[in-house]
Amino acid sequence: MDDLLHHVFTLLMLTLLQAVLGFDNLLYISIESKRVEESKQSFVRKWGIGLAIFLRIALLFVVVGAIEKFQDPFVTLPWEGYVKGAFNMHSFIVLAGGMFVIYTAIKEIYHMLAVDELEHGDDQKNSVGKAMFWIITMNLVFSFDSILSAIALAGRKDPLTNAPIIDTPAMVVMSLAIVFSGLMMILLADRVAEFLKRNRMYEVLGLFILFIVGVMLVSEGGHLAHLEFWGHPVEAMSKSTFYFVIGVLVVVDIAQGRFQKKLLANRRRESGAH
Repeated sequence: MDDLLHHVFTLLMLTLLQAVLGFDNLLYISIESKRVEESKQSFVRKWGIGLAIFLRIALLFVVVGAIEKFQDPFVTLPWEGYVKGAFNMHSFIVLAGGMFVIYTAIKEIYHMLAVDELEHGDDQKNSVGKAMFWIITMNLVFSFDSILSAIALAGRKDPLTNAPIIDTPAMVVMSLAIVFSGLMMILLADRVAEFLKRNRMYEVLGLFILFIVGVMLVSEGGHLAHLEFWGHPVEAMSKSTFYFVIGVLVVVDIAQGRFQKKLLANRRRESGAH
């Protein structure tokens, strides 16, 4: 009975963890799905997440089976005093994913500022296959850290080596958490996309949040690789700092929006008086 309660509690915690960490994923999915025809956007979002669920479960089995390989360095930077680091698979995936997220955010911000008419700013369309490929790929990148966190939370520690021991019940619990959180994302994906579509002023906020997500991933990947530049190590951005920055961005955006409405109202009154 105690084991059952433990597994149920772990399932709830893992599902909540996957859901919280999936918010930035939903932002990316909303942005990427805009690149296909409007009639196919919902299809791309739902099937992209659906296929990613199965691939995340497959990734879970791969990581559990080769967790030590993911921690073994395969590239070492030998330039002592200038650039130093040792990349393993974990750090490389997180670092590369963060750099791609930063590139995507900057590209979308530039595109938004470059077009003259917002309503015709998304004329360049991607194929359904290409959009789904990037949604699935980035879903796996975003879920990589959460899978490692799930292994640490659901597994038991070897008393001798302190390595995680993953038994069958723990694998079932982690797989169910991935499925449940994936279904939540499918339910929320269209709503997030529709909200951004109806409130286009928040698109800039969403893109800058995505940019900060990329910075966080790059800093975490650099920290995992023990990167140092001229003797200064790369420190990972803490989750508390990340959420604090996001909170500040949201408050600033709300205050800016309300102040802008007051300015527009004053201008209308002034123009009406004249």
